[in-house]
Amino acid sequence: MHIRFLGATGTVTGSKYLVSSGPVRILLDCGLFQGYKELRLRNWAPLPVHLADIDAVVLTHAHLDHSGYLPLLVKNGFRGKIHCSEATYDLCKILLTDSGHLQEEEAAYANRHGFSKHHPALPLYTKADALEALKYFSPVRFGTRFKVSGDVHARLEVAGHILGAAIVALDDGKTSITFSGDLGRPDDPIMPAPAAIQKTDYLVVESTYGNRRHDSTDPTELLGQAICETASRGGVTVIPSFAVGRAQELMYYIHRLKDKGKIPAHLPVYLDSPMAINATEIYHRHRRDHRLDDEECRAMCNAAKLVRTADESIALNRQHMPMVIIAANGMATGGRVLHHLKLYAPDRRNTILFAGFQAGGTRGASMIAGAEAVKIHGEYIPVRAQVRQIGNLSAHADADEILGWLSGFAAPPKRVFIIHGEPDAANALRERIEQRFGWACSVPAYLDEVTLS
Repeated sequence: MHIRFLGATGTVTGSKYLVSSGPVRILLDCGLFQGYKELRLRNWAPLPVHLADIDAVVLTHAHLDHSGYLPLLVKNGFRGKIHCSEATYDLCKILLTDSGHLQEEEAAYANRHGFSKHHPALPLYTKADALEALKYFSPVRFGTRFKVSGDVHARLEVAGHILGAAIVALDDGKTSITFSGDLGRPDDPIMPAPAAIQKTDYLVVESTYGNRRHDSTDPTELLGQAICETASRGGVTVIPSFAVGRAQELMYYIHRLKDKGKIPAHLPVYLDSPMAINATEIYHRHRRDHRLDDEECRAMCNAAKLVRTADESIALNRQHMPMVIIAANGMATGGRVLHHLKLYAPDRRNTILFAGFQAGGTRGASMIAGAEAVKIHGEYIPVRAQVRQIGNLSAHADADEILGWLSGFAAPPKRVFIIHGEPDAANALRERIEQRFGWACSVPAYLDEVTLS
């Protein structure tokens, strides 16, 4: 076996790994780069591998930093199968088409207002490209060993990060390699704990929170406090949110807060993301993949008023009263939340509340770092609103939780590759694994290649 690291090295985005076994070439994840401009430019550059050589793709989960490059892959000639869990397939139907539609909208908006350096501004891919890519999906059940291509087989186990998220174990009959994907938390209120893995020759593990522990404070209390303080000032709480996973968790917590009288029952809460609305409905379809029962699912779905159309979204900004707006996307790199930030960020009464990790180079990271203004749609918007972050709402395991998952291995891997983390986080996790377990570890760089003996 041979592995080449095509993404998520030195950063938490752009997950792509080319695994080779003899003549077989498999792409493990196919994500978009996000954040810094030099990373985003990689999305536009040719993939550093011949597409005709790729036999199949296996996805860990549906988030765009793991799946969002697929429409471009198919657009450029890939015709193999895309293997993933059943829930991941259902979510990709939403995320990929929405991603293509959003890119078309943003290109058109840039052309109308003339703020793009490119004339005309073009989308990376379109909604039609995404629909074409969906034709190549081949969903499988958790725990089922299946043939990927040639002698290479795979098995998906529950990762717990979001609905459908998987740990992927690959083997060619001689060598095995396991990809953690994005690991969830053992005590998440909605998603199950990551499955225990007993043995693998090689392990590729994420390190998003490799140098941190999540705050032990109940995130429900932190969320309620932020919302109540903002409402008491007559302000609006804007929560940039990932449409899949984070939006549902936020609505679950808001349901609990209102049920317990911790936030006013009459305070309007809006979910302004058609993608998040559709994703929430998928939780009913995949009941066996999460912890919520039917009643809890319904309560979560009813915790917010659903904003589906662009006109309804625009109308929100004409409501001059305290409210909560949950809008995509989570790092404020695009989507409807940008229009809300343009209106509400300049007002000191309001709060911009980030729930989870913010990758370097994103507007979310800049605002948390104290930026006095952020550039949105070609103009600088002053940031006078309170900017807060609830880190322990993250769907990622923290450093201690990753080590807890690793302790379940019955035998040490020959080598652990630490990816999907900023440099400090990846190196901190490497040191902790070496000190605690004595395992051989390395932190790959972009385009590194390793032969797995």
